[in-house]
This record gives sequence, structure tokens and C-alpha cells, in this order.
Amino acid sequence: MTDPTQAPHLHRLAEFTGRGYDKGRGRLMCAAWALVAEPAQRSVLMPPRLRALLLRAFGARIGRGTLIRHGVRIHWPWKLTVGRDCWIGVGVALLDPAPITIGDDVCLSQQAMLCTGSHRADDPRFEVDLGPIVVGSGSWIAARATVLRGVTIGRDAVVGATALVTRDVPDGARILAPRAEERVR
Repeated sequence: MTDPTQAPHLHRLAEFTGRGYDKGRGRLMCAAWALVAEPAQRSVLMPPRLRALLLRAFGARIGRGTLIRHGVRIHWPWKLTVGRDCWIGVGVALLDPAPITIGDDVCLSQQAMLCTGSHRADDPRFEVDLGPIVVGSGSWIAARATVLRGVTIGRDAVVGATALVTRDVPDGARILAPRAEERVR
């Protein structure tokens, strides 16, 4: 029930249109991914290299030698490009309403999240705000780190555990959490 003494709120979600968001495939392909492939690739019983084959069947570009562990969530595989010899750890989320491109020899550790979509907070309809993510070769995104839309992670960069990345990270940069002894001070 709405309180009539309250000022009107900014967002009117019933007016949301999804303007600017293209799934990239038709309903049949999206349904097939949701019903068959997504549960299979999350299974602990499926070998990591077999997951890469399954993703390729749905349009992902996955390089040779890439290992994808169980519990990985990939929103739309046809918007994903992963280079050679990468490691994608247990529970990683690749939420890709816009493209995600990952170079060679990249490690995405457990429960890291790369998210190419959000919403426009100042838009009353809360429309989508999308931007691709690029992760340079040799980089490491550590456990539970989050990389948001429109960000490029440079080559050989390290994004430490639990970091939140909202801006580009230069080649070779290190974004690390303070050590325990530094937090105590």
C-alpha cells in the first residue's frame, strides 16, 4: 500500500522497456541454453574441457587449453570470447548482456564476477546501462572480485580478492586488499 504523504519515488519500474538490450540470439536458442546447456555446464560431473565444447556449441569462442570448472554461470555464451590456456574457477559469474573478452593465460578465481550490465539510476524507467568488459592476457582476477561494465583490465594485471573494479586497470597494475596487519592499525 502506498503512503499518500510520501513524495513520489524516482523509479517507475512498470515503464521499463529494456531499450538497448539485445540478447543476440532468438528465443529458441535462449531457451535451449537455459533448459539444456546451462544446467549441464554447471554440473560437477562434467569435465572442465567438455564445458568448453558445450559453450562453443552455443557460440562462445573458447581457446584451446581453457579449463572451466563447475558452478560457472555464463549468461549468454555467444557474447563470450576466452583466449587460450585460461582457468575459470568454481562459481565464477560471467553476466554478459554486453560482450566479455578474455585474453590468453587469464585466471578468474572462485566466485569472481564480471558483469557488463546495470541500470541507469537517474532514469525513471530504470533502463539498462551496458558496456563490454575486456581482460588482458596474463591477468588474474582473484576470488570474489567484481569487475563492472565498461572496464578494461590491462595485460598482466592483478585484481585482488574481493576488489570492486569500476574503472580501467592499466597493464601490470596490482589492485590488492590491505594485509591483515595493515587493517588492524
